[in-house]
Amino acid sequence: MGRLTDKYCIVGVGETSYSKNSGKTTRAMGAEAIHNAIVDAGITAADVNGVLSYHGGDSTPGPEIAADLGIRHDFYMDCSGGGSSTEALVGLAIGAIEVGMCETVAIFRSMNGYSEVRIGGTGRRSAAPVVGSQLLQRPYGMVSAGQNFAPVFMRHMMEYGTTSEQLAAVKVAHSKHASNNPKAYYKQRYTVEDVLNSRWICKPLHLLDCCVETDNATAIIVTSAERARDMRHPPAYIMGVVGRVTKKRGDTFYNDAPITDVAGKYAAKRVFEMAGVGPEDIHATGSYDAFTFTTMLQLEDYGFCKKGEGGEYVSSGIIEIGGKRPNNTSGGHLCEGYTHGMSMVIENVRQLRGRVDDYCPQAHEGIHTYDYSEGGCRQVKDVEITMNLGWANPVTGSALIMRR
Repeated sequence: MGRLTDKYCIVGVGETSYSKNSGKTTRAMGAEAIHNAIVDAGITAADVNGVLSYHGGDSTPGPEIAADLGIRHDFYMDCSGGGSSTEALVGLAIGAIEVGMCETVAIFRSMNGYSEVRIGGTGRRSAAPVVGSQLLQRPYGMVSAGQNFAPVFMRHMMEYGTTSEQLAAVKVAHSKHASNNPKAYYKQRYTVEDVLNSRWICKPLHLLDCCVETDNATAIIVTSAERARDMRHPPAYIMGVVGRVTKKRGDTFYNDAPITDVAGKYAAKRVFEMAGVGPEDIHATGSYDAFTFTTMLQLEDYGFCKKGEGGEYVSSGIIEIGGKRPNNTSGGHLCEGYTHGMSMVIENVRQLRGRVDDYCPQAHEGIHTYDYSEGGCRQVKDVEITMNLGWANPVTGSALIMRR
């Protein structure tokens, strides 16, 4: 399984600002993000001949954006998908390069996720007709992701005694990281009490247990390790990747017991065997945090703690920068901005380079203070191996392990 380990890399990353009203089309934002990633890699548009993207009917096709940038495709694909897509498309990019269809691939996600098409069923989505499988959910109030996932979260609390206070620690940790991220939408540091005192959205989710909806675009560049030698920054070597692994029933969240297990249970063995490492070898994680609960459930099922001990794990300080294994060091979806997963991969690439964009005066030179107080540093010291845990829903997930 490990024959492709370290053979491919992420060499460029880029994004737009995170806002509530971009004032731009998804086409313009997508072009900006890919352009920024190309510049970051130190290449030109002519060096890119593959483009992959994912969407939920809320973006712009790759060929239109590629035409704006002067990219000529040898391979492209726009696929439908959400939170587990970035890692999955990294695997597809590797496959396309491996079989000779292209040499360098740009992967992007562009979305006006607040001002236009909101995930939670409001905005344009609220006017969509109820058809097909939606007839089994929407008439019963299961419209948003929070409503759909809540039974999984409640069951975990009932079976294992997990508390809202423990889960609030995820928001606390990510807000500390975001306070040291100049581009984070929410830079305020929150307390456990802040989370518990915020209004209910859908039990057991408080407002501050939920991610921040934003307008943005993000992009990464994947190529071979051989080509990466000529790039601007040290590459992030891809040790292992799995994409869109499902539980036994991938069509429903609740007919595949136990419902408190998530897809990471099946993805973990495959990705760790491919990479030749285990959970204890990972120095930092990027766990999809649409909600505080999604982070906890994934960390459990990927083996960072035992099943049922996730609440204790995330509230122990381990996931904070300065702890044993910090998670979502940019602030993640809970604080930096909601990007459908790609921003966490971008952050881990920057962590591996040692050039996280924090408030350290010489951060752009890779010189950091490691002072994690508010308005300071967020670079993880001596980070060598990172892992991204992608989430589409409880039954679908992806993972990516990279090294310096």
